[in-house]
Amino acid sequence: MSTHQPPMPQAAAAAPEWQAAPGASYPGYTSPIPVVRTHLGNALASEWTKIKSVRSTMWTLGVFVLLVVGIGLAAGALVSNNSDDGSMRGQNPLGLGFFGLLLGSMCLITLGVLTTASEYGTGMIRTTMVACPSRGRVLAAKAIVFFGVAFVVTLASASLVAMAQVSMLDGTAKDPSGGEWLKATIGVSLFLALLGLLSLAVGSIIRHSAGAITIMIGVLLAPLVIALFMFSESLSNVRDKLVEYSIPNQLSVFYSNSLSESGPSGWDPLWIILGVTAAVFAAAFALLQKRDV
Repeated sequence: MSTHQPPMPQAAAAAPEWQAAPGASYPGYTSPIPVVRTHLGNALASEWTKIKSVRSTMWTLGVFVLLVVGIGLAAGALVSNNSDDGSMRGQNPLGLGFFGLLLGSMCLITLGVLTTASEYGTGMIRTTMVACPSRGRVLAAKAIVFFGVAFVVTLASASLVAMAQVSMLDGTAKDPSGGEWLKATIGVSLFLALLGLLSLAVGSIIRHSAGAITIMIGVLLAPLVIALFMFSESLSNVRDKLVEYSIPNQLSVFYSNSLSESGPSGWDPLWIILGVTAAVFAAAFALLQKRDV
């Protein structure tokens, strides 16, 4: 009986091994993909792509422009139709833009919170941190992109409303000075952009969109609402401070229409919001470095 066995299959060709000459090192592998050291510009490009791609940006900024321009033009038209009684004589027509900007500020607050907090809700923050392990760079890029967008949109809307109101009330109200024009356009735009930036930092700290938006709406409206119900004379000092440093009153200072006779004046509201935003942003940066994503 034959014990013939089929031939064994030949072993697959072994992978080539690099053989180095005596005294030489093994050659290193060079990737065909170019390795580029990332920088802040890459993070800015990434955040710009995000903010212009999500629907929340379109909706919040669209509603913001609608409120600022719509209410501003409506207020100017209403006052213009009833200006024969001389009630606007000597008054600054730019002040009519206050109402639309106050309501529109809630849109910037919402967008500021969503710029950071929404990524924690969707889990996108993990992908962001893998792509850019430098957390401080990510937060800085978000802040720069958001501030630029908020400032430009606010400046365009506020300037359009201001020019329309001055045109509608030409001859029935005083002509604004250069300083009044600067505060009613550049000043309020910087103030509201910083308010939105403060919301962005709060969103990074809270990591929950609804919670952070609720906190910021409270910061916007609660002090003034609480002050309105402080009827006791013993609380008059507290009531006055709440009114003076409430965000609606500080916003009105840019139109020389402060709700109180004391408190911030001139450009003071801008320095106040800048200091508060810087402090909260520093806290957000410190917590971002310590906490897990």
